[in-house]
Amino acid sequence: MMLRKFCLNSLAALALLSVGILFASCTKENRNGPAASGPGGAASPAPSPKTGFEADLEFVRKGQYTYIWVFSRKDGKPLDASDAAYLRANAPQVVDWIISEEGKRAIAGTNFDLERGNLGLLRKRFNVADYTSE
Repeated sequence: MMLRKFCLNSLAALALLSVGILFASCTKENRNGPAASGPGGAASPAPSPKTGFEADLEFVRKGQYTYIWVFSRKDGKPLDASDAAYLRANAPQVVDWIISEEGKRAIAGTNFDLERGNLGLLRKRFNVADYTSE
C-alpha cells in the first residue's frame, strides 16, 4: 500500500513538473516574441519606412536600371509642364520618370549612359545629380 501511494505521488509530481515546464516555456515565448531571439535576446527596432525622395529613389533602384539621374530646376521651383517636355525630348532613352519632392525633382531610370547623349544640354537648364552608384 505504501509503495502504491509513493508511485501515485511520484506520478502526480512528475505530471505537475511537466505541466509547469510547458507553461513556463510558452509564457516566455509569448512574452518576448520571436524578435527577441537575436543576439543577446534584445529585439532590434524595425527600420522606419522610407518616405518622399528616399522612397521614390528606392522604387527606381528596384527597376535595376544601369543609370539613375536626378534632375531639378536651378531656381529650386517645382518642375512645370515645359520642364517635363524638355526632359522627355532631350532624354528619350529614359525608361522610368518619377517626380518627387512635391514636383521639385525628377528621378530618371535608364540603361543608356546619358553622358553619351544630351546630358550636357540638360545640365544647361537643370541641376543634375548622378545616383547610379549610391
